[in-house]
Amino acid sequence: MIISHIIPYYYWYCLEFTDSKLVWFWDVDWSAAWEIAQPNWTAFNIYMGFIVYEGVLGWLIPGDLYEGLPLEHEGGKKLIYNCNAIHVWYITLPLIGILYVTGIAPVSMLYDNFAPILTVAIIFSNLVAIFTYFYTIATGNEHRLSGSFLYDFFMGAVLNPRLGSLDLKMFTEARISWVLLFLLTLSAAAKQYEELGYITTPMIFMLTAHTIYVNAIMKGEECVPSSWDIFYEKWGWLLIYWNLAGVPFVYCFSSIYIYKKGEEINMPWWYNLCIFILLFVAYYFWDTAQSQRNRFRMKKNGTFRERKTFPQLPYGTLPDNAKCLKTKAGSELLVDGWWAYARKLNYTMDTTMGLTWGLICGFGSFIPYFYFIFFFCMIIHRYHRDSERCKRKYKEDWDKYCETVKYIFIPGII
Repeated sequence: MIISHIIPYYYWYCLEFTDSKLVWFWDVDWSAAWEIAQPNWTAFNIYMGFIVYEGVLGWLIPGDLYEGLPLEHEGGKKLIYNCNAIHVWYITLPLIGILYVTGIAPVSMLYDNFAPILTVAIIFSNLVAIFTYFYTIATGNEHRLSGSFLYDFFMGAVLNPRLGSLDLKMFTEARISWVLLFLLTLSAAAKQYEELGYITTPMIFMLTAHTIYVNAIMKGEECVPSSWDIFYEKWGWLLIYWNLAGVPFVYCFSSIYIYKKGEEINMPWWYNLCIFILLFVAYYFWDTAQSQRNRFRMKKNGTFRERKTFPQLPYGTLPDNAKCLKTKAGSELLVDGWWAYARKLNYTMDTTMGLTWGLICGFGSFIPYFYFIFFFCMIIHRYHRDSERCKRKYKEDWDKYCETVKYIFIPGII
């Protein structure tokens, strides 16, 4: 938790003060950094205005209603999710353009106030985490506590926090973190356009990468309730901090680096083309693998319905008779589609996309590669936690599943 607060400030400092070169921690002029990064009312209004905007639209706009997975601790109860993220997304995109063209609230002001907004986001996320934990304990809604205060605060005490019909965990993960990341990248692109009169190829790449990633989450929101984060992970400091502050303000470092360097990043055209191709290939496998697995779960749960959202990629939905391994625990493990070749192919493709975010920046700094390394370590840790949970749940059936799908990340290799 301590390091997570230092990371965004440290790399922002290097981008802002040391020409993107890493410096020793004790050489950082924190007083100079704080002069810029201290919160102000402009930053507060921008950040909280975004939170309120997304929350009001997420709460009020009608969407497609989907049931989540049955909750064991509530006797198989299924929560209802109002999946309207794609509607809000398509309202937001033209609104951003209107606000920019009219000058009422140009998106470039996000970059101009980056550090103060980061500070507001960090303060707000910690306050939400503290309130959520103690409110959960006070109301007796805690779930799977370990007995260690620090661990329980870190991982969370509540599983499905809601504000009316708005699921807070799903809201912050799908609506706040990734949309704000897109807006920060768009802000850096707007600043580059204002200064250069055009947008460089690396910046076009980052806009493309973040747009298709966010759009994938928006168009496939009905698949999110069956994901690990929603049906198993609790809403603690880990998810709250990283969704409200960490993800958008750390994952955008490649975009900021590209803006800072501008025309200095001059890789050959064939190199850029290869990175674009790698991004699109990884995205295809990531999108369709996620869709296959979550729609398989939804079919078994009886909640699957086709949605007319764009783009629906080929091979994203498996047939009703998809091969699966039945377990004594009552669940069925998918061994068809991409999931017949590797147990965590989606992790591999997600990490590959993260690698392209660094490669498009060239090799002049470590900072654009931090996200890839950080995400790689996080994914490995999550894989081990997931495997331990599945081993406890499925016992010998999990061993049989691992024998059936031999590879974890890359078919034929590992």
